[in-house]
Amino acid sequence: MTENPTASLTLLSDLTPPSLERTWLTAPHPSLPILATCSSDKTVRVYSLTNFRLLSTISGGHKRSVRTCAWKPHVQGESVLATGSFDATVGIWRRWDSYGRAEDDTDVRGLSSETLNGNGRDTQKDEDDEEWRFAVLLDGHDSEVKSVSWSPSGMLLATCSRDKSIWIWEDLDDGDNNFETVAVMQEHEGDVKCVAWHPVEECLASASYDNTIRLWREDIDDWGQVACIRGHTGTVWYLDWEGIGNVPSITAVCEQGTSLSAEWKDQCAISGPRLVSCSDDRTIRIWKRKPKEQWAQSRVASSDIPSIIRPTGTDETWEEDVLLPQMHELSIYAVAWSKRTGLLASVGADGRIVVYEELLKTPAPTLDANTPTATPATTFQPHTEWVVIAILEGAHGIYEINHVAWARRADRSREENEEVLVTTADDGSIKTWTLRR
Repeated sequence: MTENPTASLTLLSDLTPPSLERTWLTAPHPSLPILATCSSDKTVRVYSLTNFRLLSTISGGHKRSVRTCAWKPHVQGESVLATGSFDATVGIWRRWDSYGRAEDDTDVRGLSSETLNGNGRDTQKDEDDEEWRFAVLLDGHDSEVKSVSWSPSGMLLATCSRDKSIWIWEDLDDGDNNFETVAVMQEHEGDVKCVAWHPVEECLASASYDNTIRLWREDIDDWGQVACIRGHTGTVWYLDWEGIGNVPSITAVCEQGTSLSAEWKDQCAISGPRLVSCSDDRTIRIWKRKPKEQWAQSRVASSDIPSIIRPTGTDETWEEDVLLPQMHELSIYAVAWSKRTGLLASVGADGRIVVYEELLKTPAPTLDANTPTATPATTFQPHTEWVVIAILEGAHGIYEINHVAWARRADRSREENEEVLVTTADDGSIKTWTLRR
C-alpha cells in the first residue's frame, strides 16, 4: 500500500450558525437535501445542504448531550429521526415533510430557522405540517447512549450504551408510536461505542471499548452473537459497511479490466459487503466474511467425515481483508465508506481528514522459468490496493474531529453521484468539503 495524494479537499461551506458547544455527529437525510447534527447543548440542529443554513433546532427532549442520531429509511411524506443521549434515553421525533426545493436555491424547506420546543411547537408559526413532534421516549439503558442505527427495512432500531448493552427495538408502526423491545445483548465487556446495520440483511455489527467487533443475527426468534472479531488493540470507535455492488477503480485500461471487475463482483457476491472499523490504536481495518460453504467444506474435508449439518450453526468467520495505510497520529474516531464511489474517509483526534481509494489492479502474469520463452499465465486473479488520495491537516483548527459522513450534493448543476464530505468537531463547527481530483 502506498501514499499517493492525487486529490485535494476544498472547503465548500460551514453550516451556519454553528453550535456553541461540541458537536458529535452529523446524519445526512436519506432522500432530502438536509442533515441533522447532534450537540452537547442537548439539541439536534437540522441544516440545509443547499444554502448551508440552519433550518430548525430540536430541543427539549433530552436532559444531557445528544450523542447520536439516525434517520429512519423508507418513510413516505414524513421524516422520522431517532436520537440518543447521555441521559440514557432514546427519542423518536417526527415531522411531516414540507421541505421544498426552491428554484432560486435560497431555501430547501417549509421551515424557518427558529427553535422548536420539546413539544415540537413552532414559536413563530402554528401550522401542524411545520412541526417536529416528540413522539416517544425509549427508556431502558442504564447509562449514556452512544449510537443508534435503523435496520435496512426501517422496522428495527438498534441502540448501544456505556452500560455494555445493545438493545433492539421494533417499531410497531401502529399509529400510536409504540416500540417493542425485541432483544437485549450483553456480551460486550465494555462501553459499546457504535452499532451499524448491514446494508440489506438484518445483521448488526457493534464496536466496543473492549477492543472487539461483534456481529449479531436473529436465530429462531432470538438474537445472538454470530461472530467476535479480535484484531484491534484499542477501543473500536466506529464501523461502516461497504455499499452493495461496490467495485474498485481499475488502475489501467487493459484487456483484463472488464473480466477483473466481473470476477471481483462474483467474489463479493459470495462473501457479501465488507465492514470497515477504526480504533484508538490508530488503525483502520477492513473485514471480510468467509463464505460459509467454503468454510464448512474445509471442515468436512479435514475430518474426512461427510456431513450435512452446519458445523457451527449460525456462527460466521470474519477475517481481516486489509490494513489501510496508517495516516493518523492519534485516535481515529470515525470512518465513512461512500456507497456511491467506494471512497473511504477518516477523521480523529489529530484534526486530520484522510481520503482513501481502492484500486483494482491487474497482477503481472505468472512466468514459467523452465521455458526459454517465458509464457504468461492465462489466468488473472483480481487483487486491490488502497492508496491515500487526499490529506488535510487541521481541518477544524486545533480541534478534534468527532465524525465524518458522505452526503449527496444538493446543487442541481452537479452530477448526481457527486458528494461532499461533512465533518463535525469539538468546537461546534460543521464543515462541508469537496474533493477535487
